[in-house]
Amino acid sequence: MDLGIVGQAAGLFAVTNIDDIVVLSLFFAQGAGTRGSTRRIVLGQYLGFAAIVAVAVAAAFGATFLPESAVPYLGLLPLVLGLKAAWQVWKRRRGGEDGDDDQVAEGGPGPWEVTAVTFANGGDNIGVYVPVFATAGVGGMSVYVIVFLGLVGVWCFTGRYFATRPVIARALSRWGHILLPLVLIAIGLLILIEGGAFGLDG
Repeated sequence: MDLGIVGQAAGLFAVTNIDDIVVLSLFFAQGAGTRGSTRRIVLGQYLGFAAIVAVAVAAAFGATFLPESAVPYLGLLPLVLGLKAAWQVWKRRRGGEDGDDDQVAEGGPGPWEVTAVTFANGGDNIGVYVPVFATAGVGGMSVYVIVFLGLVGVWCFTGRYFATRPVIARALSRWGHILLPLVLIAIGLLILIEGGAFGLDG
């Protein structure tokens, strides 16, 4: 295996997915204390990123499963999930329930929620990966895919690590249920605006 390509793949993954660590930390904090939440989050992250890689590989071979014009509209996925989470927080606040208890009761995000956010947040990565895959050839592309999928596990470990550090865990326990919808809504709006969806780029 060419170590040069491995290094390039690791660098490309890190640059295009650094924001995922923040989202993963919030997901892990939301699922803290709930059995099976780590497994669901990791599964969702892998499914979402595998879908990104699959689309990029297919596009590199000439298939266009996801038209470029459709990518900005992926922002609707985290936007809707963020608004749903914000609505749940508002309902609980209105009902006078305690926020920390709610975190446990929620049970954390399901795998399909994580998949949707991961895919939407990485949708713009496809445009970066396609030319790299296309010029790397089948062998080089295989190295990229293997490194990417390995680093997804590292990203999940890092996100969980941050979410379980005492100081960070206390902050996320207190504010995570508010931060998560805000982050998801912000991601959704950024994807929509930067991609010019609905003419939002002015």
